[in-house]
Amino acid sequence: MPSPHERSVGIVLNGVTGRMGYRQHLVRSVLAIREQGGLRLGDGTTLWPEPVLVGRNEAKLAEIAKRHGLDGWTTDLDEALSGAEIYFDAQVTSGRPDAVRKAIAAGLHVYTEKPIAEDTAGALELARLARDAGVRHGVVQDKLFLPGLRKLKRLVDGGFFGRILSVRGEFGYWVFEGDWQEAQRPSWNYRAEDGGGIISDMFCHWRYVLDEIIAPVRSVQCLGATGILERIDERGARYTATADDAAYGIFELDGGVIAQINSSWTTRVFRDELVEFQVDGTEGSAVAGLRRCRVQHRATTPKPVWNPDLPATEDFRAQWQEVPDNAEFDNGFKAQWELFLRHVISGEPFPWDFLAGARGVQLAELGLRAWREGRRVEVPELTL
Repeated sequence: MPSPHERSVGIVLNGVTGRMGYRQHLVRSVLAIREQGGLRLGDGTTLWPEPVLVGRNEAKLAEIAKRHGLDGWTTDLDEALSGAEIYFDAQVTSGRPDAVRKAIAAGLHVYTEKPIAEDTAGALELARLARDAGVRHGVVQDKLFLPGLRKLKRLVDGGFFGRILSVRGEFGYWVFEGDWQEAQRPSWNYRAEDGGGIISDMFCHWRYVLDEIIAPVRSVQCLGATGILERIDERGARYTATADDAAYGIFELDGGVIAQINSSWTTRVFRDELVEFQVDGTEGSAVAGLRRCRVQHRATTPKPVWNPDLPATEDFRAQWQEVPDNAEFDNGFKAQWELFLRHVISGEPFPWDFLAGARGVQLAELGLRAWREGRRVEVPELTL
């Protein structure tokens, strides 16, 4: 319970019965902040989150609340909004805009998972509503807080690469079909009519990663695919997969940088981490994953010679140098939660607002268009 030097903040958490809402946002963020004794603000006050769990399944909500010793839970969103300051949304994408509109109308500050809407027009509408209502708003952009990408950003800011030439990204893993092994992702991800698809999901991530770490995205080419045509849902029923489960994107960035990123839920992993980015520049290269980042400088680059008639004798991975942590890295979701809470209560800067979220939706929408039309599509600037 908060002490006299603590300030409580009511937070509605909608969608906590889902994988991300429960694991990353409730347990590893909001409850983790409580477990550390709250969030210390600049004026010496300690902020104490008071979560109210919201969802459609009463039994699941009750079980989660009991498991973590929480009293606040309800299936009635209007009831939850009436007594809180912040609304957070981790629902299925199709259910998000209406709930966010309700929260804005109730005067709550809003923090939400991405994508914030199913199309760019809807995302911009939410951004305008939040602006006009004077509420603070933010979108989860968790990969910017991963240790590996924070190290990569440090290298870019320090000029390690010289002139950056290209980026190559590999993301994905095999998501089981749900018959002989349970799927690791919810079934709506594979139904286009429910807002599913890897382009809609992952291109929102790639937008902020490229924009903020490398350079702004100016065009996109994309080829999507649906490799697994039938899957089994959570109730054991067979359904037709109508959404893309793999995507191959080429992005042109400012300064002539070319980024190629493969995203797939139908690939088996043969790399060190589930996502890796290789950045090549005139002065050096780096490979960054979720946690690790390794570099090879121009001065230490070996001189391989192509000879397919002889077996390779070089250990190419051993020729790279590990980038040290030089800091302690907290959970990326929790780190961004703390920044948003400081933004709401103390007015500290928070650049990842609804307009930033709309840019991610825009790239996904244009990626789908590029695939559909089989051409390169320009990415215009977005404004409110």
